[in-house]
Amino acid sequence: MIENLNGIHETVKYKENSNVKLFINAETEDYPIHWHTPMEIIMPLEGSYTVQIGDNMVQLNKSDIIFIASGVTHRLIAPDTGKRLIIQIEWSAVSKIRELNSILTLISPAITLTPESSGNIHSNIYKMLLDIADEYQHDSFLSEAVIYSKMLEVLVLIGRHHTASSCHFNVGRQKQHDYLERFLSICEYIDAHCTEDLTLDEIAKIAGFSKYHFSRLFKQFTNNTFYKYLNQKRIELALILLADPEISVTETAIQSGFTNPSTFIRVFKAEKGCTPTEFRRMFTV
Repeated sequence: MIENLNGIHETVKYKENSNVKLFINAETEDYPIHWHTPMEIIMPLEGSYTVQIGDNMVQLNKSDIIFIASGVTHRLIAPDTGKRLIIQIEWSAVSKIRELNSILTLISPAITLTPESSGNIHSNIYKMLLDIADEYQHDSFLSEAVIYSKMLEVLVLIGRHHTASSCHFNVGRQKQHDYLERFLSICEYIDAHCTEDLTLDEIAKIAGFSKYHFSRLFKQFTNNTFYKYLNQKRIELALILLADPEISVTETAIQSGFTNPSTFIRVFKAEKGCTPTEFRRMFTV
């Protein structure tokens, strides 16, 4: 059951001095459309579970795992029976770790791991999530540190699996590593400067490629075009600003890096399926 829901925004209640919440859910109650700042991980232990993200319905079978990124609106549809592990974890506490934000971006809005689609990493991640659940429930000395270390291992597996399966740059092995490092750095640069007036020409020049070559490689690495990636980062910031009723939609647009409010509204609607004003109304219902 959602404990604190303001409109469609859930404020997650953690244990004291913690940024992680974990529970075994066996309820037959559906969860309405909502979003929250922590990442959410859902893994059915018995039976199935349905997750709606945007217009997409994701059917999770036993042992399937879904990672839902921060700020993503979603709905949960429970069957009559079943049990699932749910983890909510706040990454802002360790956001300064190099390359972390780039991996989190690969997950957005969500990724699903199954034994059939994810090869060896699925069984490893499944076991690590069970270990995390055991650590959380025992709540012993340094449990939070252990949980974060294991969760970082999980993200590293996801990041490396993505680069191994999707990022086959047509270059030699040494250059392949160089390209991966370079595009991780570029993503980190965009994350840090997304509110500025970044252009494709400028970022391609920083990366050391022509804009046409850069565009092709960037799409391989992130599964997004440069401008879609940039706008996603700006919208992530806008979601936080829209939660504050004292900040106008126009000011939200400017603070998020959109110089034109109409562009902000158009991009926001394309990403979230509603206008910023409609989103704010849902938030304050």
